Amino acid sequence: MSEIATVGLDIAKNVFQVHGIDRNGKIVLRKALRRSQVPGFFSALPPCLIGLEACATAHHWARTLMAFGHDVRLISPAYVKPYLRRQKNDAADAAAICEAVTRPSMRFVPVKSPQQQSTLMRHRARDRLIGQRTALINALRGHFAELGIVVAQGARNTRQLIALIHDATSPGLPVTARVALQPLAAMLVEIEAQIARLDKAILAAHRSDPVSMRLASIPGIGPIVASCLSASVPDPSLFHGSREFAAYLGLVP
Repeated sequence: MSEIATVGLDIAKNVFQVHGIDRNGKIVLRKALRRSQVPGFFSALPPCLIGLEACATAHHWARTLMAFGHDVRLISPAYVKPYLRRQKNDAADAAAICEAVTRPSMRFVPVKSPQQQSTLMRHRARDRLIGQRTALINALRGHFAELGIVVAQGARNTRQLIALIHDATSPGLPVTARVALQPLAAMLVEIEAQIARLDKAILAAHRSDPVSMRLASIPGIGPIVASCLSASVPDPSLFHGSREFAAYLGLVP
């Protein structure tokens, strides 16, 4: 078999598809690998260019393959799709990735470190908790409104409703309603405590990151946004200019 120069790797939960070509573009490898077989296969493969779609677990596999000496590039799935030549399946996806990674004008996604991914996990967990907090607040406000009890909008004002739940002498809240709403109030209090813990961890990570601190010096950008940007864009040099970076953020007319 000719020496493999470029590999397109379609990653999945259990079965990965490998598509390899030599330096002349000839297909020399089409192979399906179980998840447990991937490290052993690529550790024995001479260093080559490997393309992966930037999807779930891609950064982990990129770091794993880079440790074996390979040149690993992550590609946005939107940039791989134009190279799909036939009906979509794992083998066709691997072939499309293999072709896309060789294009000189292709844009790649920088590989994130475990620390950067962990920082983003904090932000995503915080967003999820904030969504759950909003849902609980809306539920409490809706239930109280059915009994004619209304407070001003805002998360802080929900504390008045929680106080009414714990006040056994409140005349406008029947005992049955109090029993029904106590679990919601307890969940809301716990979620707010968890959000506060994440905010504290994000602030600590922000203060220990020089890039995040510089970003926070920009008017309108605080520790939350600065920390998220620092972890999301580990290599700003991949952007050709500020307009391209603004388009990446969605700040376009």
